[in-house]
Amino acid sequence: MLICWKSRHKPSSGFLSTCFKWDFTLRSLYVLFTLVLNISCYELATETNKIVQKDAQFDFTYNDEVNTGIQTIYAFNHTVSRNKTEGVRVWVNLLTNNTKSPILFVVRQKQAVLSFQVPLILRGLYQRKYLYTQVGRTLCQPPTRALSETEYFYVDVSTLSSSTIKYQFSVSRVDSFTLQTDLKFSFTATPSQPQYFKYDFPDGVDSVIVKVNSQTNFPCSVMSIQDIQCPVYDLDNNVAFIGMYQTMTKTAAITVQRKDFPSNSFYVVVVVKTEDEACGGPLKYYPLLPDQLMDPGNRSKTLDVVVSPAIKSEVYVMGMLFCLGIFLSFYVLTFLMACVESKRGHHKRECHPDMSPAETGKGLVTPLPYEYGSVADNGSSFSSEAITDSIASAEVHYGYMERSLESVGCSRQDSLSSVEEDDYDTLADIDYDKNIVRTKKYLCVSDLARKDKRILSKKYQIYFWNISTIAVFYALPVIQLVITYQTVVNVTGNQDICYYNFLCAHPLGALSSFNNILSNVGYVMLGLLFLLIVLQRDMKHNRALVRNDLAALECGIPKHFGLFYAMGTALMMEGLLSACYHVCPNYTNFQFDTSFMYMIAGLCMLKLYQKRHPDINASAYTAYACLAAVIFFSVLGVVFGKGNTVFWIVFSVIHILATMLLSTQLYYMGRWRLDSGVFRRILHIVYTDCIRTCSGPMYIDRMVLLVMGNIVNWSLAAYGLIERPSDFASYLLAIAICNLLLYFAFYIIMKLRSGERIQCLALVCILFTAVVWGFALFFFFQGLSTWQKTPAESREHNRECILLSFFDDHDIWHFLSSIAMFGSFLVLLTMDDDLDNVQRDKIYVF
Repeated sequence: MLICWKSRHKPSSGFLSTCFKWDFTLRSLYVLFTLVLNISCYELATETNKIVQKDAQFDFTYNDEVNTGIQTIYAFNHTVSRNKTEGVRVWVNLLTNNTKSPILFVVRQKQAVLSFQVPLILRGLYQRKYLYTQVGRTLCQPPTRALSETEYFYVDVSTLSSSTIKYQFSVSRVDSFTLQTDLKFSFTATPSQPQYFKYDFPDGVDSVIVKVNSQTNFPCSVMSIQDIQCPVYDLDNNVAFIGMYQTMTKTAAITVQRKDFPSNSFYVVVVVKTEDEACGGPLKYYPLLPDQLMDPGNRSKTLDVVVSPAIKSEVYVMGMLFCLGIFLSFYVLTFLMACVESKRGHHKRECHPDMSPAETGKGLVTPLPYEYGSVADNGSSFSSEAITDSIASAEVHYGYMERSLESVGCSRQDSLSSVEEDDYDTLADIDYDKNIVRTKKYLCVSDLARKDKRILSKKYQIYFWNISTIAVFYALPVIQLVITYQTVVNVTGNQDICYYNFLCAHPLGALSSFNNILSNVGYVMLGLLFLLIVLQRDMKHNRALVRNDLAALECGIPKHFGLFYAMGTALMMEGLLSACYHVCPNYTNFQFDTSFMYMIAGLCMLKLYQKRHPDINASAYTAYACLAAVIFFSVLGVVFGKGNTVFWIVFSVIHILATMLLSTQLYYMGRWRLDSGVFRRILHIVYTDCIRTCSGPMYIDRMVLLVMGNIVNWSLAAYGLIERPSDFASYLLAIAICNLLLYFAFYIIMKLRSGERIQCLALVCILFTAVVWGFALFFFFQGLSTWQKTPAESREHNRECILLSFFDDHDIWHFLSSIAMFGSFLVLLTMDDDLDNVQRDKIYVF
């Protein structure tokens, strides 16, 4: 042909026809040769790769073998109906120990494909590999529209192994694949043989709670709630891809709402994990070789599942009405008491200069055997024990300090009482008067109430405005953060992020545990009520001042309400931030629940001290700076304190040093300086009071309080250093509460010892508050969850609701603790009402 086309001569017609004949013949021979070759190759492949198809039966175990030349197809058919879902489960057991070339099983259904290999290799932490030779999988059953139809599915078995591999294979129907309401069903699962079941919402039920329980902690497992769709994610490495899930040891519970599942049904998936580290269990050794296969051991777990209807909307309404009704009753009771008090209009006696607390109130105990305000005692009270600024410069002003104390007696009408605060703190002569007055052996309230009342009122009002500012700047990012937490939980479905009491967590809207949030309303309502009570007292006192009432001007404990306003605001913020914490409780935001508890404890101690030390109480800036340092250490302790010896040593040292500095400040009424000469002055006191002459402490009552306080704080510091508790925030709160209770007990004892009495209203508040605190602490220590453990371990402490099928033990703690805090505030507000008609130079300082 090429010759024909390349000829130099012009071809004739006969010659052209001959060339076309040769071309056609060659092409025909090529096609025929190719066809014969393909047929031969196909026959050869058919002889080497044998495909066997079997009409298989349910509930029959097939003992077969497979290699690279054999592929087996099992054909199944079964009847499915629209009103009944029947579960189908595939089980495979590998008989030949061959891990290099696994068997591949492919299940082909009408609307889904499932594939897995045997042996099945599942990965753990640090790339550990676990090999399973027995595999069981449940086939996905998508809903059918027909009333009844026959469904076919095929199981293809193949491998690339040249050697023959023996296996056992069976397909069976799953009994109780569809769960029934309130009917418990038991089953067994392993990492390679997960289980899942279907649940259909019955008519009239909008939400259910799915509970899975086991008698054993380990192996660790996962419960997941997934929508009715294929594929179902039922292996350890993919169960978290979709739906809601939580790890479990003995207990797991998830509340499911109908609105989240358009098909009105869902799957309950239970997967056993390859390792127990997620549930707080031990972690196996690190494999020596990167591809080393580890023996999983026996990781079979028996569990039972039950689905129960959740509470109805009527229970939500009842819970909210109950909560509001309890705290509104306090408003009603307060209003009634105010009406009775106004109607009685009891006449208060005038302020008598010569009347003592015992004479005014017919004291319950005998007064102290000495007169706190006597000039004879005060004149000899200035010993070398007082480490004061004046002692440091005694050579210059010695004559001035030796002047008679009669000019600075206990009378409120002293000329120094009109000096404003700034002048009082800066004028040199006034400064020396401080040293004389505040270092007297026996003090009365008028000695420490010399500053102008208007200046002090402005000073203490700063407490309220500062805490209001702090609350706004603190609360806004907290609210934003917890909303983000809740969004993450709802989007990812990870129920391990938040430590709820899942057996009593009632969702509402986007909130997962509405009842724990609702129960915090008591803090807000009672905090507001306390502010109203304080406001009423403040207005009443101001009216008395306008009338130039002698009792308001010269008698009783000086009335400063700024700290009370701050306490009420702190109680309201505690409720708000506690609610924010319970949106998603975990260790990273526990400080939201405790920050204002520290503030409440600190403000209560400051208020107790301010009652009889109004001139020398800490300023708002100093107080809040110290509380900020406490919260700072709280954050450090939560983040770095767990098992960190260095942190605990540093904190214990700081704790002890702060206790000693505060003790010195309180003992000397602020009349000392921390400078380079402090050690010289300490040595001087030790020499004069302990070596040269053995003399006891000048201020015995103060010394007793401070010794007890140091014993308590040193003991708490030693406990923290030795035990190193994992819940550092609660440990820090315990320190604050212990110091507050110690100071309060000391105040009450000294009040009675000084011949004062406790009026009926204050006594009722004390007894009522003590009882409520007792019950509140009982419910607090029930421990329904704890973020000190893993989420799975925390769920072991979960309990059912105990009040109205809506509130749990922790909710009752919220109710009772808010009432107890409100009662504690009332105690501080009313405990010194018996002194309202007593001259201030007759009221003792302790």
